[in-house]
Amino acid sequence: MGGCQVLGQAWGGWRRGLGIRATPTAAGFGTKARHQLQRRGASKPSDPPGDQPFPGLLRPETFSREELVDVLRAAVVDLKGPLVTLNKPQGLPVTGKPGELTLLSVLPELSRSLGLGEQELQVVRASGKEASGLVLLSSCPRTASRLQKFFTHSQRARRPTATYCAVTDGIPVTSEGKIQAALKLEHIDGVNLVVPVQSPSRKDIMEGVKRTLSHFRVVATGSGCALVQLQPLTVFPSQLQAHMALQLCPVLGDHTYSARVGAVLGQRFLLPVEGTRPQRQVLDEALLGRLCLTPSQAARLPLHLHLHCLHLPGARPKDPPIELLAPLPSYFSRTLQCLGLHYQ
Repeated sequence: MGGCQVLGQAWGGWRRGLGIRATPTAAGFGTKARHQLQRRGASKPSDPPGDQPFPGLLRPETFSREELVDVLRAAVVDLKGPLVTLNKPQGLPVTGKPGELTLLSVLPELSRSLGLGEQELQVVRASGKEASGLVLLSSCPRTASRLQKFFTHSQRARRPTATYCAVTDGIPVTSEGKIQAALKLEHIDGVNLVVPVQSPSRKDIMEGVKRTLSHFRVVATGSGCALVQLQPLTVFPSQLQAHMALQLCPVLGDHTYSARVGAVLGQRFLLPVEGTRPQRQVLDEALLGRLCLTPSQAARLPLHLHLHCLHLPGARPKDPPIELLAPLPSYFSRTLQCLGLHYQ
């Protein structure tokens, strides 16, 4: 039976297998991935928090192709029929320049490793390079096309299909709301950066400015930080990081857009984009103490943005939607513990 023919069975299996929420404190990586970390000198899970500030953090740029395939195979959340769901490590780009090691570049090896033979996997939905979390793959073009149409239709109807978890440096003024901003990409000092545009004209829209929208909900607060659920209702590069910076609450580990938030006597404000360049995120001494980090360790703090949940349509029109979940990375869970933030 071909991969496209077992779609109903696959989605039925997810409905049964993922109806119970996975624990968010699990590392999300299997035995082989843990062995990769041990070979690279990571400390044991029993080490105190201060001894290993980023437990479970993988550095995909240091892997060989074979090692990356092993890590991705260990990161598979579920495999049913033509659909493969995995929990992508932070720092792994989905696409890149020819010759670069990316998720897309190793899909043929991953397909063979998962026993799919010559069926070519393609990306249906994925978190960005600096984010961790869910990646949805399909070995069936028809299935991939149907799901991509579902995501496109949901976006046009302003129905969220993806939920991210983020830890922010700062607490949003309101506990829930929407963030709207016109954004554009600008090439500044050799880097593509997202820039907000005030009151965009029709010409601006024609030239690449996009009106973006995200929903946020504060789940917990503590130590001047917040655990926030984010649902993008539009798609734009670095949309969530840019949106939270505009809220004066940059994502923890955002070493690009956090520089746009200044402070005087404890009062935060937005700095002019024209005179602000990306730099390592600066955290105050109290927060560094809570996180048990030195300033040099904080300079390597990974982005705390995780694609935790995806909603898919049921196998049949009357079936309830399916929820796919990816556990939080270990370093993310450690941060929550240090800050006294509890994820429900």
